[in-house]
Amino acid sequence: MKRNNFKNNVVIITGASSGIGEELAIQLAKQGAFLSLAARDEQKLNSVKEKCLNYECKVISIPTDVTLTEDCKNLIDKTFAEYRSIDTLINNAGITMWANFSSITDLSYTHKIIDTNFFGSMNCTYFALPHLIKSKGRLVGVSSLTGKFGVPTRSIYSASKHAMAGFFDSLRIELKDKGVSVTMVYPGFVSSEIRGKALGSDGKPIGQSPVKESDVMSVETCAKIIIDAAANRKREVVMTAKGKLGMWLKLIAPALVDLLAMKAIKNGK
Repeated sequence: MKRNNFKNNVVIITGASSGIGEELAIQLAKQGAFLSLAARDEQKLNSVKEKCLNYECKVISIPTDVTLTEDCKNLIDKTFAEYRSIDTLINNAGITMWANFSSITDLSYTHKIIDTNFFGSMNCTYFALPHLIKSKGRLVGVSSLTGKFGVPTRSIYSASKHAMAGFFDSLRIELKDKGVSVTMVYPGFVSSEIRGKALGSDGKPIGQSPVKESDVMSVETCAKIIIDAAANRKREVVMTAKGKLGMWLKLIAPALVDLLAMKAIKNGK
């Protein structure tokens, strides 16, 4: 990938106030992208915006709850009004969980996970698509290895990420002759804030990460892989060696994959 592949490229990033989204924004700012940053937390979002403005780029921040259809439309409309084009949409906003399905005491929060991870991506994509077709742009879905494999304690999260995979894979075929690339990325554990905010069996954040953050992929590495994949219009990227091995094992020894998934959750890496 060329160093400034995204220079003057209008990029929308959802979930941009922290973690992978924040790092994507900073790395793209260094390339001179025209950024539109979206997230619910306006204060954190503006903090990321200020960091990006240290580089030769343009940045706007638009408080957005991707579970609300009108917010998704507003995000796309305001971005287009500012830049008169949309070249790349990175659907990164997400929420996770850490609880066995049988232990859930508040079923309503499971809808929040689906609404954020799947419908949030679908809605933003719906409103951005006419602009992306016009610019022959890029669509990116930030999924998870749980979008490829069933994982204990992550049942609803895994379902939402599987839904993302099915949606974007179908959309890729529909857009084949329109010049719009669709890139799906499947990270494993990444050292970010998302697990501290993971919802437990009662629907409330668990407060601290159950994962050994020092032993997992850095957010900087993850963001770089996503940007490189989008730049090269790759179909999909499975980020970890274990994930790639699991793809093959799933074909020939699916029960072993189940055991490996259980071990990964138990060991937190």
